[in-house]
Amino acid sequence: MLDGSPLLQHVAASLEPCPQRLLVAPPGRYTLDGWAPVADTRPGEGPLAGLEAALRAAPDGWVAFTGVDLPGLTRAYWTTLAQARLPGALSVQALDATGRPQPLGALYHTSLLPRVRALLDSGERRLRLAAPEDATVMVAGVDPAALRNVNTPTDLDALTHILNPGQ
Repeated sequence: MLDGSPLLQHVAASLEPCPQRLLVAPPGRYTLDGWAPVADTRPGEGPLAGLEAALRAAPDGWVAFTGVDLPGLTRAYWTTLAQARLPGALSVQALDATGRPQPLGALYHTSLLPRVRALLDSGERRLRLAAPEDATVMVAGVDPAALRNVNTPTDLDALTHILNPGQ
């Protein structure tokens, strides 16, 4: 819970303007009004498998892809990434404060589906390999709070302090 709402709702709110919203998860595990459930066809195989499910279920074009553990994402964050798309690009990723690309909380083009499927079929699980480097646009200067990963209660406390200074 963050500010009285589940992390999932924070992430979902950041993507509210998207015309089609897909929630990749085991069947029946989560429900969100206005979100279409998409079965995670390779459960337990990580975000790359989740991306495969999303790319397969999405209409042709761009997909905003993230995990529930990035509740600091905002509509402005996604708008910044969308505005950075270039012809020929297959992914748009934010650079964190250290200059490292962040493949979770990124945009991916549906034409990456065969590549993602082949990676998974070969045993690969690293999301950072989903798009070729030369077809990935890197975006600097995003709000560092957007990329704060929440995996532990300590992470959640730190993000709460950043988002609500003085509390």
